[in-house]
Amino acid sequence: MFPDRHKRRRLLKPRKPAPELDPQSPLSWTVPDGRSFVLDFSRPVIMGVLNVTPDSFSDGGRWSDPEKAAERAREMMAEGAHVIDIGAETTRPGSEPTPEDEEWRRLLPVLEALRRIPGCPPVSVDTYRFSTAARSFMAGAAMLNDIYAGRKDRRIFRIASDGAVPIVLMHMQGEPRTMQAEPRYGDVVAEVREFLWERAKDAERNGVPRDRIILDPGLGFGKTADHNLELVRRLPEVFPPGYRTMMALSRKAFLGRILGGAPPAERDLATSVASAISFLKGARVVRVHNVKAAREALSVAEAVMRGTAGA
Repeated sequence: MFPDRHKRRRLLKPRKPAPELDPQSPLSWTVPDGRSFVLDFSRPVIMGVLNVTPDSFSDGGRWSDPEKAAERAREMMAEGAHVIDIGAETTRPGSEPTPEDEEWRRLLPVLEALRRIPGCPPVSVDTYRFSTAARSFMAGAAMLNDIYAGRKDRRIFRIASDGAVPIVLMHMQGEPRTMQAEPRYGDVVAEVREFLWERAKDAERNGVPRDRIILDPGLGFGKTADHNLELVRRLPEVFPPGYRTMMALSRKAFLGRILGGAPPAERDLATSVASAISFLKGARVVRVHNVKAAREALSVAEAVMRGTAGA
């Protein structure tokens, strides 16, 4: 599938430590079929959510049909999405794991449909399974988004390492089925930071280049509303230095609580505001359902940060 670089590494002399990464530097990579991608981390990077599950908390069932999924991907591209993130397993609080064969049955036709879109941006697959990840890359995926950060199946690091592709490592306390039962922390910021640091180092030990690692504090995954707000408020303290960063807070329940009980479909404005705040506090990737609204909010945030209204 990918060149086996691990055997070659053992024959080489120890390398010098890699230079400190500028998290805002461009990220470029090429997937096995020859397609190349570049993400500019000096500006906001928008990851558009494309759920192909029947029961996602926000848009379950809307994009399960491959043609509808492709149409939605084209819409997000036109709205400014830099990455399309496909999820085929529901990870909302209380959800049960999806069987691996069912996850792949949902993913494959959508990956094939997106691969036929001219100029399609990198497609990220939201999975923690090695087999699903490996098959996804053969079918056209170009990134990984692992909610378990390699803890469920450490072989997933081999995909990111051998293919030299980006991987998102997310913090989660517990698992989706039980994570919101009674989440507790002594200091949520310190504990999330330590977790992200440890997972990033484990990925690097397994051959994943540092510039391919993207860290996500996992808002809503084993955290109360107050935990989520504390992470946003102290975001500069959350991320270990020298890594690329992401915030995925789209339509999360804590936003609905702030709005007095607003349902997921009515949380896009709040999502856009929170995404803009996160960008100003250091996050470079935002994962959202409503790309257009997020892009407009991020454009304002970027203009404020740069002190100019120019492009």
